[in-house]
Amino acid sequence: MAWTLERVPVAAGTLPEGPHWDAAAGGVYWVDISAGRVHFLDGSGEQRTWEAGQPVGAVAGRAGGGLVLAVRDGFAALDLATGQTSALAGVEPDRPDNRMNDGACDRAGRFFAGTKAEDDAPGAGALYRLDPDHVVTLIVADVTISNGIGWSPDEQLMYYVDSPTRRVDVFDYDPAGGAIGGRRPFARLPSADAMPDGLAVDAEGGVWVALWGGSAVHRYDAAGRLDQVVEVPHVNVTSCAFGGPGLDLLYVTAAAGPGAAEGALYLGPAGVAGLPAYPFRG
Repeated sequence: MAWTLERVPVAAGTLPEGPHWDAAAGGVYWVDISAGRVHFLDGSGEQRTWEAGQPVGAVAGRAGGGLVLAVRDGFAALDLATGQTSALAGVEPDRPDNRMNDGACDRAGRFFAGTKAEDDAPGAGALYRLDPDHVVTLIVADVTISNGIGWSPDEQLMYYVDSPTRRVDVFDYDPAGGAIGGRRPFARLPSADAMPDGLAVDAEGGVWVALWGGSAVHRYDAAGRLDQVVEVPHVNVTSCAFGGPGLDLLYVTAAAGPGAAEGALYLGPAGVAGLPAYPFRG
């Protein structure tokens, strides 16, 4: 299909990341990591913003109301009415130079999110799982920049990005308990000039990967073959998510960088429906 991405006229922030479609609210959330802000855009074009009080790497809905955030210090809840945040569980208190990064929830409402060092020190980060009872479990250690997470339509597979590896990996996934195993490469980036960042999965099992430094989103089919390239007029593309009433629109976030003094939010027809974003059930 011929792709046309349009820039959405919003204040997206300097380092926008992690778009998350909320069907009940009829709009899309995303974060501005370094500013510590959570943004929301509804169907009428009205934008709202909340202050997280610290860097925030990911956002997801919360089944009981409000949002769950992956912030510098760990997992937190955001009350949308009051704007107040409250800690749910700490992560890596012994690593003050680390912060949390990208994350997503599985169908059972477990929130997966990882960490990275602010200076991108190799192996300093990890991937964690926050269960509905607020217990935190280490899932993957020795991570440099924990990034995109997603699941296959039948939730038998989990896709994961550690950006400097320049590949998307896949794990066997146990949807009953949230355990992973059998890590192996799923797709490798064809260019050494770009790194994979956030990702989204469509209803056909295609994996859409944002390319930091690559001015594009790549779609890989269920076998890991590159079959679509969506050009983005920003060098540092950070993430993507499906949204709209039919989940057939692709929201793309991009950060400030070469040729761009500020970040941006883009939108275009995907030509395929995506999987819904699930809420945290804690």
